[in-house]
Parts: sequence; C-alpha cells; structure tokens
Amino acid sequence: MSITIYHNPRCSKSRQTLALIRDRGFEPRVVEYLRQPPTRQELKRIIDCLGIAARDVIRSSEPEYRSLGLDDASLDDSVLIEAACEHPRLLQRPIVLRGERARIGRPPEAVEDLLT
Repeated sequence: MSITIYHNPRCSKSRQTLALIRDRGFEPRVVEYLRQPPTRQELKRIIDCLGIAARDVIRSSEPEYRSLGLDDASLDDSVLIEAACEHPRLLQRPIVLRGERARIGRPPEAVEDLLT
C-alpha cells in the first residue's frame, strides 16, 4: 500500500516526517502542496481519513486565517475546505496518507502507526 505525504520542504516537522518514513524503508509519493494544492475532493477525502473536522486541518496562526474571516465559528466545512484549497498555506503539515488512514505529522512520530 502506497504512502503519500503532503509536504512543505521549508517546514522542519515535514522534513523530519519525510525522513522518518524513508528511514522505515518506504519511498512515499511526495506532494508539495504549496505548489500542487489538493482539490476540494482530495481535501475532503484527507479530512475523512484523518477523522477530524475541517477546521482541525486549518492552521489558525497563518495571516490568511484572520484576513479571510475563518475564525467565524459559524462557517461550515465547505467554506473551510474551499479556503484551504485556495490558500494551501492554511493546511496543517505534513499530512501522511496510507490507504484509508491518515495522520498529521506533528510530532513526526504521530505517523508511526501508518508505517507498520
């Protein structure tokens, strides 16, 4: 079963997670999501695999979060997913998928159960 990592090479946690995956003998498909953002369908699938709410995949510390008004608790998942696809810096990183399971690699060890 293949592994995909949504990766930001400038992020230390993302680099550490990629190294961990490779150290375990896997060569993942690396998606540099800032250059190749997920589609709405892909992001919806990722969120479903993570088993979290769309809001939980959004980085609230990014300037876009406030400038787009994403702190409004009444926004539904479709608005948040749209914003994350249009502004991929908003996505938590890294995100690792294997089959129907996914983890956010913060800390990198959070992906360990996907590698067994």
